[in-house]
Order: sequence, then structure tokens, then C-alpha cells
Amino acid sequence: MRKKEKAKKPVKLAPNYLDQIFIRDPEKHWETRPDGIAVVDLPHHGFFARIAQTFFKKPKVSHIALDKYGSVVWNQLDGSHTAGDIIRIMEETFPEEKDRMLDRTVTYLGTLQSRGFITPAGKIEA
Repeated sequence: MRKKEKAKKPVKLAPNYLDQIFIRDPEKHWETRPDGIAVVDLPHHGFFARIAQTFFKKPKVSHIALDKYGSVVWNQLDGSHTAGDIIRIMEETFPEEKDRMLDRTVTYLGTLQSRGFITPAGKIEA
């Protein structure tokens, strides 16, 4: 007796990371200083933050100044650039570090995403 063959489901491929478009969290306030450095505001919420603010005079909001690399990446996260586009922009902006820019940019995007500063835009360019 032959076994019944199950109908194969189509395999859903993961999108190419370099084709992924990322956008900044619209609830995060940020600004660009005159020297081109992006500064992102990080509010401190929660029980322990309130204790630190009350007893240790810690600020309610930290202003995080990104470095020159992070500022270039941050300014490109407007929903119109793919990760590949951002890497090309980084390679053009910092040609002396072109060989390290792929790893550096992908790691930085992953860090921003894991911390909730950016999210995938949900559409992949084909």
C-alpha cells in the first residue's frame, strides 16, 4: 500500500535584509544639530526611573548624541531608503572605511531595531 503524499506548502522565503526598508519610531523625538550630529531623546519611564528621578535627581529625558556614523544612518531612516541604499551612502560618505561598512551598518541597524528605535516598514522592494 502506498502512503498518501501530503500536498506541499509553498516555502515562504525570508526577505533579503539589504532590500528591507526601515523607519524611525515616530514617537521618538530627535533633532539634528548644526554640526550634522543627530540627537535622539530617550524618556525614562517606570517605577525605578521615577525613584532615580526623585532621589538621585536623574533626568526624565536623556539626550543621546549619535556619532558621525550613526547620524548618517539615522538621517536616512525616512522610509525611502533600503538597508542596501544606506550602506552605499555610508560607503560614499566614509570611503576610507568602505571595507568595514557592511558589517558596521547591519550591526547598527540591528541594534536600533532591537532597542525599538526603528521598525521594518513592512514593504520589500522587489
